[in-house]
Amino acid sequence: MRAGQLSRDAFRVLLTGSGLRVKTGPFNLSIRTRLPQLIDQLYRMYAHYSLMGEAEIAEFHVRVISRCSIRRPFARLIQFEVDGRSPFPPVPAEQALATLEWGINLAIAMRINHLLLFHSAAVERNGHVLLLPAWPGSGKTTLCTALIHRGYRLFSDEFGLMDPQSGAFFPLPRLMPLKNRSIEVIRDYLPEAVLGPEIPGTLKGTVAHVRPPQESIRRTDETAQSRWIVFPKWSTGAALQLEPLPRSEAFLLLASNAFNYELLGETAFNAVTHLVRNCECRKLVYSDFDSVLAALDALTDMPADMN
Repeated sequence: MRAGQLSRDAFRVLLTGSGLRVKTGPFNLSIRTRLPQLIDQLYRMYAHYSLMGEAEIAEFHVRVISRCSIRRPFARLIQFEVDGRSPFPPVPAEQALATLEWGINLAIAMRINHLLLFHSAAVERNGHVLLLPAWPGSGKTTLCTALIHRGYRLFSDEFGLMDPQSGAFFPLPRLMPLKNRSIEVIRDYLPEAVLGPEIPGTLKGTVAHVRPPQESIRRTDETAQSRWIVFPKWSTGAALQLEPLPRSEAFLLLASNAFNYELLGETAFNAVTHLVRNCECRKLVYSDFDSVLAALDALTDMPADMN
């Protein structure tokens, strides 16, 4: 059963009581809150996620609660908690959705160590994963949003979750936060995309979340191997460049973009070595969606022996 099949009242009862228990990729999540605005936002943005079975265990228990401040007695503040602990200071109540999503991502990054976690967008086409590792500000979430509305399946805009033994990547199709000018760009280019409310004043500026397509969430249990690693960079007015990248350089960039590479040590080294040897590695510079979509379609349509 999907969360959106619940009535609004039943949805609210779960969030304010025992918790809304949903599947998010290979993890199960329990969310609690009593904030009416956040409940309404989650009802729309989480509609396609499957509910957990009664016997299933949630790896993460999170909640968003109201907070009072002696210094700001009239401010409406909220706080995010995971398993009873607060990794962030209180923020304005209007930022509840953004804080919840960032908090869940932080919990995954800090606690999941049986998988190798790359700081990378990941999408699937023609049965294989295209990794898009990038530093903040490179436009990977914006590019990922365009790709998943043009025939690619979303794995994640934030994490490349790889089993270091088998090399399989796990989907983690969660809400994707667009920032600042990217919000208007996506609204203009992809009017069919479902965006949440614009949330101003966060540490990252104004944020609006993209709801993943229903098909990506439905196929959340379907893993895939990676075949392409492309390091993207958006640059205003730049001509499209999609060029081969030496595997030695790709290894260094990919390893430095992994959250838990040092923690996993030799296991991570062997996994990244195998990944890079079995993928086509490219660097990408782009400034418009039409040209970059055409280039990536051509790359991912090419037979393996012709790459």
